[in-house]
Amino acid sequence: MPLHSVSVAGAVTREDGRFLAIRRADNGAWELPGGVLELGETPQEGVAREVWEETGVRVKVGDLTGVYKNITQGVVALVFRCTPCGGSERPSAESTAVVWLNSDEVTERMTKVYAIRLHDAAKTTGPCVRSHDGRHLLDGSS
Repeated sequence: MPLHSVSVAGAVTREDGRFLAIRRADNGAWELPGGVLELGETPQEGVAREVWEETGVRVKVGDLTGVYKNITQGVVALVFRCTPCGGSERPSAESTAVVWLNSDEVTERMTKVYAIRLHDAAKTTGPCVRSHDGRHLLDGSS
């Protein structure tokens, strides 16, 4: 029987509309801060922990903005809208850079399967549900 893992990520947005992003230490890719949800924590606790660990930024976790499944790796990612409420940006063992990107920079630096998560979070509608193969969105994701 195939196994799935659940990850969480924060779509952290400043008052000026810029999004918090990291450059991953393991592969150099630009993504939202996040990671695997630990067994004894709620999704909201996991988001706050992951954002803090990877960026040095403390967040207030808000609404769920999307559910994303990587079909090839069996990873289901829950993305939450977050607002910064303390700390200061710094890289970590998991991130080589921490920056605030505008919408165009998100599109330029991130692959579509990660950029769409921030663009979805910027919408005021309910959560989006999308599937991808690690690089491309699959037909039928809404």
